[in-house]
Amino acid sequence: MTENRYDAYVGDPAVRAEWDNRYAERQQLWSGRPNGALVAETAGLTPGRVLDVGCGEGADAVWLARGGWDVTALEVSGVALERAAGHARDAGVAVRWIHAALTEAALPSASFDLVSAQYPALLRTPDAAAERALLAAVAPGGVLLLVHHAGMDTQHSHDSDFDPADYVWPSMVAALLDDDWQVEVDEQRPRVSPDGGAGAHHTDDIVLRARRLR
Repeated sequence: MTENRYDAYVGDPAVRAEWDNRYAERQQLWSGRPNGALVAETAGLTPGRVLDVGCGEGADAVWLARGGWDVTALEVSGVALERAAGHARDAGVAVRWIHAALTEAALPSASFDLVSAQYPALLRTPDAAAERALLAAVAPGGVLLLVHHAGMDTQHSHDSDFDPADYVWPSMVAALLDDDWQVEVDEQRPRVSPDGGAGAHHTDDIVLRARRLR
């Protein structure tokens, strides 16, 4: 059974519309399988409460729930959430779905044993709101796992409509880590990518894994 909270969206309507349109263009945008870096980096973790930031069509959320995690999944696209909820129902797992932008979601502070953000499209703001929201959600003793495509932050804006200056990258989050955090992984590595799906052409990941000490 799933708990649905995606009828009332909280966030910028233009961002929701952009992602709804992107998902609506294809019956399936992503591969339907969990991200390789998530699988690798959670192998040694004891399942607890997890926040899946930008859950898309739900492959990571369903995989985590099957592994015994208590999953809360956040997404701006209602189209994606409808698909994700369907996949969870088919798998017979429970997931809390939140239809909101990360910075608008009013998440319980310091309450997740794992905060997973796999290739998130988090908009950059002068007050680093998204970066701080990621960190604030992690419970003491918990882990932040942030994974992104290597090299995207150095692309030129004229390559497409995408301007890397508009988005949050792992280095920006790492720069906010203080003595309350221990960096366990901060590296570029070959991507273990599911076959097919958008983004399959990217070959390398930036992986940031940090543990909140207190």
